[in-house]
Amino acid sequence: MADMTADKPLISLQNVNKHYGDYHALRGINLDIRQGEFFSLLGPSGCGKTTLLRTIAGFEDYDTGSVMITGRDMRGVPANKRPTNMVFQSYAIFPHLSVIENVAFGLRKSKMSKTDKTLAAEAALEMVGLKGYGHRAAHALSGGQRQRVALARALVLKPKVLLLDEPLSALDRKMREQMQVELIKLQREVGITFILVTHDQEEALVMSDRIAVMFEGEIAQCDDPEVLYRKPNSKRVADFIGVMNFLPATVRKEGETYLATIAGLGETEITEAQCPGGVPVGEATVGFRPETLTLLYEGQSATHREAPAVVDEVVYYGDMTYYDVRFEGVEKPVRISMRNIFGRDVLGVGTKVRVSWSPGALVVFDQSA
Repeated sequence: MADMTADKPLISLQNVNKHYGDYHALRGINLDIRQGEFFSLLGPSGCGKTTLLRTIAGFEDYDTGSVMITGRDMRGVPANKRPTNMVFQSYAIFPHLSVIENVAFGLRKSKMSKTDKTLAAEAALEMVGLKGYGHRAAHALSGGQRQRVALARALVLKPKVLLLDEPLSALDRKMREQMQVELIKLQREVGITFILVTHDQEEALVMSDRIAVMFEGEIAQCDDPEVLYRKPNSKRVADFIGVMNFLPATVRKEGETYLATIAGLGETEITEAQCPGGVPVGEATVGFRPETLTLLYEGQSATHREAPAVVDEVVYYGDMTYYDVRFEGVEKPVRISMRNIFGRDVLGVGTKVRVSWSPGALVVFDQSA
C-alpha cells in the first residue's frame, strides 16, 4: 500500500457544503487525503460521493467551506487548471480516433512537439499494458481495453490526482476483478493519488488504503479497510460493509464487568472496546461476521463458545458454502460462511448443528442507533 508519511495532506476539505436548491447534497465534509494514497468514496446511490468527487475535480462548485489541493485554495479554479484528471464511468472514448489519438487528445494544446506527444502517449499506453495498440481503431477494443485507454489518456497529462468515477461498473465480473488488481498495481507504479468512487463494498475493500463511507451527504466513517470491516463505528456502517449478522441482546453491568445476554447464544462478557458508541446498558444489538462462526462437525470441539442451531438454507459457491441457521428463540436466521475443504461434507437443510462462536468477534451497538 501507499507510503502515507507526509505531514501535509495533498487534498484537504474543510466544512464543505453543497446544495441543489433545497437538497443538501454535501453536509459539512471534512476530509484529508494523502499523497500517494488509493482512497475510495463508498456509499449507496444518492449519498453524495460523486458530487464530492466532482467538487474536487472542479466540475461542481460548493456553497461554503474550502477545497485545498497541494496547499492551494481551489475556489474559482476551473477543472482544466487543477492538478487532477478524471476517468468517467462511460470512459468517453472517441470511436472515430485511433487508440494513440485518443490518448494524445489531452495534449493537443500542449507546446510539446508532435513527436514528443506521440512518445508520451506511447509511454502512457505501455504503462497500462497496451504497448503496440496505438494504431488500432478505438471502436474495435474490448470493454477492458477501452477502460485502459481512458486511464492512459488521463495519465498522459501527469496529474497529481487521478479521479475515478465507478470506472469498472460496465465490466463483467471476471474482467472487473482483473482490472481491480491492475489498477492497484498501476497506482503503486505511478505513485500518484487515486480517488475512486464506488458503490461496490468488495471493490473498495480490495483496492483502497482508506475508505470514506458516506450516507446522505455525510461521512459516516473514514478508516482503512480492516478497521471498517472489523470495527464499524455504527450499525449502519456495519450493515453496509459486507455481510453482518445482528442479534438482539441485553447488556448489564456487574461491578466493573459488562455482561451481554444474546438471543440464541447466551451470556458473555463484553468490553468497552467492542462498543463503538459506548457501552449500551439495557437493550442492545450485537453484530458479527459470517466467518467468525463455525459449524462443528462430528468429533470437533468448540474453541470458544457453542450454541445449538438448525440449518435453514444452504448456498454452495464451490470454494465456500453459506449456511443460514436458526438459533432457538430467534426469528431471523444467521449466516455462516464455511470454506469447502477436502473431506468436509456440505450439510443439508434441516440438519441439527453445533455452532462455535467467539465473544471477542462481537460488536455491540445501541439498539436505537
